[in-house]
Amino acid sequence: MKKSTRYWCVVPAAGVGKRMGSDIPKQYLPLGDSTVIQQTLVKLRKIKQIEAVVLCLSSGDEWWASLSGSLTSDQPMIIAPGGKERSDSVLNGLKALAGKASENDWVLVHDVARPCVRLDDIQALIEQVSRHSVGGLLGMPVRDTMKRSTVRERGDGNPVGTKIVEVLETVCRDNLWHALTPQMFRYGDLMQAMTDALNANAAITDEASALERLGKQPLMVEGHPDNIKITHPEDLALAALFLKQQASL
Repeated sequence: MKKSTRYWCVVPAAGVGKRMGSDIPKQYLPLGDSTVIQQTLVKLRKIKQIEAVVLCLSSGDEWWASLSGSLTSDQPMIIAPGGKERSDSVLNGLKALAGKASENDWVLVHDVARPCVRLDDIQALIEQVSRHSVGGLLGMPVRDTMKRSTVRERGDGNPVGTKIVEVLETVCRDNLWHALTPQMFRYGDLMQAMTDALNANAAITDEASALERLGKQPLMVEGHPDNIKITHPEDLALAALFLKQQASL
């Protein structure tokens, strides 16, 4: 009997979130009645198709142990070591699935700092991408006017190192998308793409870019704009508002 395709999820969570200006990593900051990481994992563990969540943590993580007991679910969780960069953490997460996931299983990768992702969007991603030959990702079409800029040192007696940003050109926004997560690809394809990219010291900003480097064309699945990534302090208040709005839908 042919083994059915399974779904797994990798969550890189080893970042320190320097731009938040906090003493603790942003994933452990309070959000709603819990923390950012708890809000994210609760969402992901409601997706019935997912066999297990692989959580990639920094070796110096001092906070996870006190929270892990609060996340009750029948869905297993696998702890993997985080890496220096996000891409290193993702690859470590994939390695933790060796012997568990088959080459044709699907792996969703989701940012731990995106707690507002909608369950319906994840289900739409799974449904549409499962029928695609390459894989795909959630995204949002660009709506604003896009500018390409240049950065140079400011003169006129300003302090050394002061930068000035000036517009080079207006970029056509047709067919431009904001890349979101989750992103979903076959286990074997993603492992190969991430390994090849890191061995070549290629700049990999997301999983889709690793597949694109091999000439693949991932599917774009439109999601909702409230799937924000918490990066700056003001993003926490916005995320809290979005979660409250979603709870009332």
